[in-house]
Amino acid sequence: MSRLSFVLCGWVLSLQTLNAAEPVEAAVAEVMIVGTYHFSNPGQDQHNVVAEDVLAPERQQQLDRIATSLQRFRPTLVAVEWPRDVVNERYASFLAGMLAPSRNEVVQLGFRLARLADLSAVYGIDVDGEFPYEPVQTWAEQHGMASRLAALSEAAQASVERITSLQREGSIGEALREMNRPGRIVQDNAFYAELPRFGSDDEQPGAALLSAWNTRNVAICARLVQALKPGDRAVVFYGAGHSFLLRQCVSQTPGLKLIEANAYLP
Repeated sequence: MSRLSFVLCGWVLSLQTLNAAEPVEAAVAEVMIVGTYHFSNPGQDQHNVVAEDVLAPERQQQLDRIATSLQRFRPTLVAVEWPRDVVNERYASFLAGMLAPSRNEVVQLGFRLARLADLSAVYGIDVDGEFPYEPVQTWAEQHGMASRLAALSEAAQASVERITSLQREGSIGEALREMNRPGRIVQDNAFYAELPRFGSDDEQPGAALLSAWNTRNVAICARLVQALKPGDRAVVFYGAGHSFLLRQCVSQTPGLKLIEANAYLP
């Protein structure tokens, strides 16, 4: 066999070996989005759940059960709805036992789970954003669509009243399970899905509001994606109004796998 033939034969055999080898898959990062209501009743949303006092002993027991149940996921990363610098300062104080009692869900859910998982840090991924609702309302009133906008608002209010009732008469875990049902998440996104109807020609307040909302959520998800490493198991605690878009972002990002919260919530 000539030297050239020998080299070509070796090259073909190498290609056959490569083709026969099993493809190596990169480890994905698993991400669980836990949509929640605001435990401290800040009243900053269009529609707000009226939360029972989570510092009451019975509620603290419920929160311990939630954290213990979520710990079964073995999280390597916890992300929350506070800015990074605030989280860094307050989580360090929390671990040191020096943080003042707080009803905020970041502390009661995020910090609690991170401590249970023995994590030295929590990731703050919140981003400020505009929510230009008033132009939508004005346009609707001027174009005979006020009743349609009111119906969307009433549906959203009925949704939060359902959660208020669940956590008042039952448990925090029951309320969270309801908020994190996939069908419920799609239903609660109906307000945003209807926004493109509110506008005409060059006046598009509905599209402007939807664009601002999407921009904020993409920026939040970007911070999450940038914090993740292959093989991570992340739990993200965020206001449930963000769940639809955050879940969509995780589902569509290569290398990430969405995990259903209700597979772990008690």
